[in-house]
Amino acid sequence: MPGFNAPLDVVDQVDVERYMGRWYEIARYPNFFQGADCVATTAEYTLLDDGRVRVINRCRRGALDGAEESIEGVARVVDSDTKAKLKVRFFGPFEGNYWIIGLDPEYRWAVVGEPSRSFLWILSRTPVMSEDVYADIVTRLPEQLYDPERLIRTLQAVE
Repeated sequence: MPGFNAPLDVVDQVDVERYMGRWYEIARYPNFFQGADCVATTAEYTLLDDGRVRVINRCRRGALDGAEESIEGVARVVDSDTKAKLKVRFFGPFEGNYWIIGLDPEYRWAVVGEPSRSFLWILSRTPVMSEDVYADIVTRLPEQLYDPERLIRTLQAVE
């Protein structure tokens, strides 16, 4: 896979407390654990007393009024300098990389990836992201060796 051994740059600094709350998935790389029919996808992050982060991912299957599915996990910061690298565990001993590679200064959007470039998510604090902001994010992805053509947009309900 191209870029597998190339370093992946993360943001300079993440305020973990400010990052907490609900994020809406705007786009993602296809992956086996979400499935192609996952819509209205959100991630809810809550800081725990021990510094770890409770993660609840939700989506609806097939349509905005489809059956809701959720999975709960826990994340831990593994880079104390930037706090932009986390490990997330949803079941068993298996942990996945959750690296924040793009972050709006006002925490309105985030881009999350991992070193192999197999996974990518564009997240927003709102279910709709301006097309200008989305286009700006997408045009910068090749700098991190991500292929924007692989992105699929996530259908979201407008609140």
